[in-house]
Parts: sequence; structure tokens; C-alpha cells
Amino acid sequence: MAAPARNWTPQTSDAETLKLGREILLAEAQAVLSVADRLDPQFCRAVDCIAACQGHVVAIGMGKCSYVGQKISATLASTGAPSYFLHPAEAMHGDLGRLRPGDVALMLSFSGETAEMVDILPALQGLGAVIVAITASHDSTLGRAARIVLQLGQIEEACSLKLAPSASTTAMLALGDALALSVSKQRQFQPEDFARFHPGGSLGRRLAKVEECMRPLETCRISLETETVREALVRQSSPGRRSGALMLVDADGRLTGVFTDSDLARLLERRRDAFIDHPLCEVMTRSPKTAAAGSRMTAALAVLAQHKLSELPVVDAAGRPLGMLDITDLVGTAEASDEMAESPEGVEPVLFPIRNKT
Repeated sequence: MAAPARNWTPQTSDAETLKLGREILLAEAQAVLSVADRLDPQFCRAVDCIAACQGHVVAIGMGKCSYVGQKISATLASTGAPSYFLHPAEAMHGDLGRLRPGDVALMLSFSGETAEMVDILPALQGLGAVIVAITASHDSTLGRAARIVLQLGQIEEACSLKLAPSASTTAMLALGDALALSVSKQRQFQPEDFARFHPGGSLGRRLAKVEECMRPLETCRISLETETVREALVRQSSPGRRSGALMLVDADGRLTGVFTDSDLARLLERRRDAFIDHPLCEVMTRSPKTAAAGSRMTAALAVLAQHKLSELPVVDAAGRPLGMLDITDLVGTAEASDEMAESPEGVEPVLFPIRNKT
């Protein structure tokens, strides 16, 4: 059973609280700007050092800096620089065994005098790690031991007591982002690399190749263009959910058109029932929109949205079908499908492709 709520009397008015909130945000923003103004060639050296690293970038921090270090490490890893976080206290009890000569130790300490950080320095140097420090001053113990120092300068914390790490950790985090993303640029990290490292995220899925999201050919409906509508529909009837389009090919297996459920409905609505026994090439949609193998889902989704399509064949360089992108596989909800249909030309729809399972 939940504990009864305690009586609470606010100590400040809403106006005072809003004023304080804005002051804290401005103080932290100013801390970031001050670090930007302080950037010097040491930053370039740090970027080059990490970009050239053949091992891992090992982020190390204590207290609040440990959380900043974990985030910086995660950003490095996701943008092309292998990285992990190492807790300095655990390192002194065996985790130093993770390091290898040539690893870069990215050490975060505002004061540069934190006991656990200072204690680990001799061991890191003995293991041959290259030490890059993010700290307030190169005159600190950490600063003097590091090969490269990124100085934050003196930063006043946003806390009303001027004690709780706030502005300093915000500045440290922003500098870590600048470092990681500059390294990514240096290493020429590409969208396909991002997609490879983010296969489960919506951003990564949007960068996936169409082959990763299409229905494979063996689950699609495909017919020769010379078959009649009736022959193709009867031959390819099957239980379960199916694509709403037939892909039609010539004698060489090249895609020449599509015939959709909507095309069939139009024949019946216009009382052209006799065409059901005519060759598909007489009633199909010729030269349909397609997605080329190797192209990205962002481009395919834009085509689906712009032309209000439900299916998009995927073809190889010779124009032979490889599979089909079906809208029912690409949206997570009916609402997402509606949003795609209403997307104005030139605006990329927000869809979430689902990995195809065969």
C-alpha cells in the first residue's frame, strides 16, 4: 500500500521558480559557450589521437563524471570509435585487465584531483595507455599526467550552493560530444555505418537498405505478363495475408508492370469483366515505380508517400524483381499509414520499417 502523501508547502512562488529555472539553464549554456571559446589545438590533437586509435577509447570518470563518461563512450561507439566505460574503483580491483597498449584513456574529472582518478594514473601509464584528460586545468594532477588536455576552465556551478556538479558536467558532456562527432567526421563515418550500428533504432531502420525490409520474392505474387488475369489470380491464390499487387515479368524475367487489387476493382466497376480472361499486359500498370537494390529505405518511403502507393517492387540492376516493399510491413499503426498518405510532396514521412521475417 502506498505511503500517504506528505503535506508540502512550496517555499517559493511559481514566478521565483521559473526565474531560477531560467537562470540555471542560462548558466549551463554560458558554461558550454565558454568552453567553445577556449578550444585550442589540443582539441585537434585529441581528435587525431582518437581517430588513429587501433584499440578502444576507454572513458573513465568518478561520481557524476562517470555518467558523463558513459554517455560519451556510448556516442563514440555508435559513431565509429570502439569504446567502453571503465569505473576507476573497479579498475583497481581487476578491471584494468581490459586495457591493451595503444588504448586511449579518456579521463574526466573537473578538479583533476579526484582520489580514485589520481590513484589509477600510474597503472594506466604502466599499461601504455594514451591519456586524454577533460579537466578544468592542465596544472592539476590529472592534467600534468595526461598527454593531451582539454581544458574546461573555471566554471561556476549552477547549483544555488555552487557545489553540485551541474554547469561543469554539462560543459564536459558537450565537449565530449564535440570530440566524438569530430572523430566520426575524421573517420568518414557514413550513413551505412550508422545503420549497421543502429539496426534496432528507428533512425537506423530508415537508413537500412530496401532488401532488409522487403518481402522476399518467394513470398510475393509474380506472373508472366502473357498470363490472363484469371489464370494468375487462381494460380496464386493462397491462405493468409498476401501482397495486394502482382509483379509481372517478360520472358527474360524483367519487371514490365504490376497489377493490383485496385486494378481488378476498376475492371469490375467499369463493367470490363471480359478483360479478366485477357493477358495481364493489356490491363497492367506499365513501368511502375520501383526501388533499386542497394538503395535506402528513406528514398523508398519518399516514393511511397509522394505517389500514394501501397506496394513498391524492388529490382536488381537488370530490372528483375527481387521482392516487394508492402506498406503493411512498413508502418507500426494505422495512424502512421494515414500520415504517410497525407504527407505533402518533398516531406519525408515518419515510418518505422519492420525487419522482414521469413
